[in-house]
Amino acid sequence: MKRLTLGKKRQTDNDIRFKLDKKQRTHYNKCVVCMKTQYGFKGSSELNRKGWIWLSKNGSTKVKKKGASTGSTFDNLELFLLHLPTTIWFAIFCYAPMFGVVIAFKNYKARPGKSFLWSLINNSDWVGFDNFKFLINSSYFGNMLRNTLVYNIIFIVLGIVIPVTLAIMISQLYSKRMAKVCQTMMFLPHFMSWVVIGYFVYAFFATDAGLINNIAKKIGIGEIGHQWYQDLGFWTWFLVFLNVWKGMGYNMVVYLASISGIDKEMYEAALIDGATKWQQTKFITLPTLRPIISIMFIMAVGNVFRSDFGLFYQATRNSGALTSITQTIDVYVYKALLERPNINLSSAAALLQSVCGCITIVAANLIVKKIDPDAGLF
Repeated sequence: MKRLTLGKKRQTDNDIRFKLDKKQRTHYNKCVVCMKTQYGFKGSSELNRKGWIWLSKNGSTKVKKKGASTGSTFDNLELFLLHLPTTIWFAIFCYAPMFGVVIAFKNYKARPGKSFLWSLINNSDWVGFDNFKFLINSSYFGNMLRNTLVYNIIFIVLGIVIPVTLAIMISQLYSKRMAKVCQTMMFLPHFMSWVVIGYFVYAFFATDAGLINNIAKKIGIGEIGHQWYQDLGFWTWFLVFLNVWKGMGYNMVVYLASISGIDKEMYEAALIDGATKWQQTKFITLPTLRPIISIMFIMAVGNVFRSDFGLFYQATRNSGALTSITQTIDVYVYKALLERPNINLSSAAALLQSVCGCITIVAANLIVKKIDPDAGLF
């Protein structure tokens, strides 16, 4: 084969680069064959806009394209300007307010006529972990922690089992129109505010004008004028129902999207082999859903120390009789800050909640990766 005369050459252990002239660029494929034969390279090749051709020995090549960044942010001004507004937004609204965590370690005292920062720095004593000790030793801490954890564990289990079941059932519907109707009806509660839901609940369970009490009165069953907002047994499980009802639509759509991406030929092959619907679900659908279930599980576990404030405060109309089952960490932070007020304890509770949440999401991710290395979130 004719030996090829090339211009500038740059060679490393893994690749070789040549500068082609205009005539050589028009016969690019012939040049590649000649160079691979001449230098013994068997990998891939690429040509950039400036006439440089890359040849790798074995694997794929990394071609430096026009405008690509080489490490410095300012090498690509367009991308830098594109992400700059997001960076500024996060810095101002997410990271700058984190300075306030110092309140959890101080006995904040406001000085009339002075700013918040001045009072925090010059008029507030450093108390270390005293706020955390007072919070943990308080009489309501155990009940608050129990409500938060127990409810969230129930929410996590039901928030996976029910949406996955519904997604599989809807994917089996033959009528696509009916499937769309079911998806829309289940997804609608996700967009409703807890304030609106709270008024709906009140319309049903109000003592005097509630629909349930009026129906019971007319047909003559049950207790007349039942105090639903003082019934601990009812609200213990009704809170679970409200959470599942509001969140199952969103989770179901996530799982349904994963199911729709499964190759239909797998189900057809299973059907030919005589597999039942349950066997298809067990051996095809559920294994395929396992990665997304793992991710949703990790994200849910990361929020195990958080509670839905709207559910426990707005839906129950902040009923004092229900405090023993609705006092979660989020509700306590709100009440301690606005109703008592005690900014020190509310800051300590919020910081403790954030740290515990970070630990749980990292631990959950490590456990999932031990079971399935490919199913981790990070």
